[in-house]
Amino acid sequence: MTDPLAPLTTLPGVAAAGEEAREALGRAHRHRVNLRGWPKTAAEAALRAARASSVLDGGPLQFDADAAPDPVLAGALRVAEAIEGGETALVGVWRRAPLQAIAKLHALAAADLVDDDALGRPRGGAEVGRRLELLADLVTGGTRVPAYVLAAVAHGDLLTLEPFGSADGVVARAVSRLITIASGLDPHGLGVPEVHWMRRSGDYRAAARGFASGTPDGLAAWLVFSSEGLHAGAREALSIAQAMGS
Repeated sequence: MTDPLAPLTTLPGVAAAGEEAREALGRAHRHRVNLRGWPKTAAEAALRAARASSVLDGGPLQFDADAAPDPVLAGALRVAEAIEGGETALVGVWRRAPLQAIAKLHALAAADLVDDDALGRPRGGAEVGRRLELLADLVTGGTRVPAYVLAAVAHGDLLTLEPFGSADGVVARAVSRLITIASGLDPHGLGVPEVHWMRRSGDYRAAARGFASGTPDGLAAWLVFSSEGLHAGAREALSIAQAMGS
């Protein structure tokens, strides 16, 4: 059978940006602090990822001590904690049942944003359900493209689809993180691409619109931008390791 995502790997700049990200993440994992101390650096990476993802969905970078907890940031932190749990948590569920994992992500991310009966329940009917099923088919063996491509496609598709109507950005970025961890591209979740995407939020949104357009240029721009985030996230991982090792 023809791999539906294979043509994306030949778009200009995609392979080069992805391989640079892969090499950078490998260097981060080989840092002496991360060889044994990765649980601590992964915890810090997860915290930074959650804060940056919150900002991209309109939440704050950190809680205000004089105000009630922000629901967007609270949800992003719950998501980060669930992913950080490794095989015993959402990474294991993702490998077995990605749709179940996506529903769980939304239940965690949107717990303070919507009524309980809307948590984990896609909106919109058959079309949204069909798109989510297609995504699940891809991540469970329907494609053999590199993880950096698959993560970008899943991320962009969920941003475009907005399957829940709430916390969709937090969910989309969490799915990208799950794919990089589950695939072995970033097995301990040390990278923090979310910080790069937050710092370049205008470019992030423009690239996402390009992906949604479906044009070759738009798809290539999003895939390259996603890998640039992974690369920058690897540099963030090194800075965390260096700080903890000093």
